[in-house]
Amino acid sequence: MEATSHWKHPPPSWLTTTSFFEKSGKEIWTPHASATRRKFNDCHISATTGQRDIAFCPYGDYWRQMRKICILELLSAKNVRSFRSIREDEVFHLIESIKSSLGLPINLTKKIFSLTNDITFRAAFGKRYEDKDELIPLIKESIELLGGFDVCDLFPSIKGLQFLSGMRSKLVRLHRKMDQILENIINEHEENLGSSKGRYGEVGEENLVNVLLRLKQRGGLQFPITNNNIKAIIQEIFSAGTETSSSTVEWAMSEMVRNQRVMEKTQDELRQALRGSKRICETDLQELRYLKLVIKETLRLHPPAPLLLPRECREQAEIDGYLIPIKTKVIVNAWAMGRDPEYWDDAEKFSPERFDNSPVDFIGNDFQYIPFGAGRRICPGMSFGLANVELPLAQLLYHFNWKLPSGTKPEDLDMTETFGATARRISNLHLIATPYFT
Repeated sequence: MEATSHWKHPPPSWLTTTSFFEKSGKEIWTPHASATRRKFNDCHISATTGQRDIAFCPYGDYWRQMRKICILELLSAKNVRSFRSIREDEVFHLIESIKSSLGLPINLTKKIFSLTNDITFRAAFGKRYEDKDELIPLIKESIELLGGFDVCDLFPSIKGLQFLSGMRSKLVRLHRKMDQILENIINEHEENLGSSKGRYGEVGEENLVNVLLRLKQRGGLQFPITNNNIKAIIQEIFSAGTETSSSTVEWAMSEMVRNQRVMEKTQDELRQALRGSKRICETDLQELRYLKLVIKETLRLHPPAPLLLPRECREQAEIDGYLIPIKTKVIVNAWAMGRDPEYWDDAEKFSPERFDNSPVDFIGNDFQYIPFGAGRRICPGMSFGLANVELPLAQLLYHFNWKLPSGTKPEDLDMTETFGATARRISNLHLIATPYFT
């Protein structure tokens, strides 16, 4: 693509934007908000949720209805707070499991991933299910397939490629297995919905499946909710909310173990504020400023989704001197934007202090820093995801001192990222914990 007002050749199918987008983000997400829409390969969508969820759904009345339900009924601030006891209970079990392995290398990647899945399972279904060990690997494999390379993305107009590549058949197989597991869980909830035991979870909160079933039974919606809608929304919550939160905690620990100054400063803040408490509650974390700066800086260098979900131009637009033709698919590179030296001093350096007394935040108003997206498509589960990051990270740093296994220097820790829908560590993070309290 040339830096002129038009292309001399047919418009490309995909346009990846970095600093170009930073300079003109408001032009895409504000004045031209109606001129873009989410766009995905149809073979991927039809093989998974069939556009019944929020991420894959095009703009329209159905999307507005389901997003409203998600924001007001499922993942509102009140509902996120109602799951506090679940988070505190699961993080307590995490800390206890680490205490049983003191002095030994711990696979923190697996432990944190299991934690976020357990929290999400209990929030969604009200309790633990034996099906978790079958459902989570299916969701994880589906995310990896959707986030990986497929020739259909390069030649979307050639319909037969979806069958030659094998992507569609793999997604159909995975979706059928997930669909059956979720159908069984929903049916069980429907049978028990009449009783308070069936409506509420183990600790008294109304779980997400029952919220959706209640809306289904109440009716009165422009688009009636079916079990297929419920399965699509729950599947999306797992897909978007588990690996993203766990990888953020993991990256924060990775960055801090390479930067002892930051780790010690975060631990000092925690330990001075909590003054020897044996068990931490979420309400104890509200005034921990430096911990929040650490999370912000982690999200800058390691956004949950390095490439935001694609958009398609519905109208021709000129942005920063470029003519964006109709039907051009635009991908926003949030990872590159967070590391652009034009907007960040020492862009590759992990320095939480850069956000101290800075107005820049991740709520979508600062277009050089959009780890959760921006505009009306900003992630509706942001509060839920952040809650699953802050408490685990605080407890890990409060209860333990951390070091790399013998023979590994901090500067030698492999920080390579995977390529996909989420940018996880390519290798699991193994650390040794020693107790702060004796």
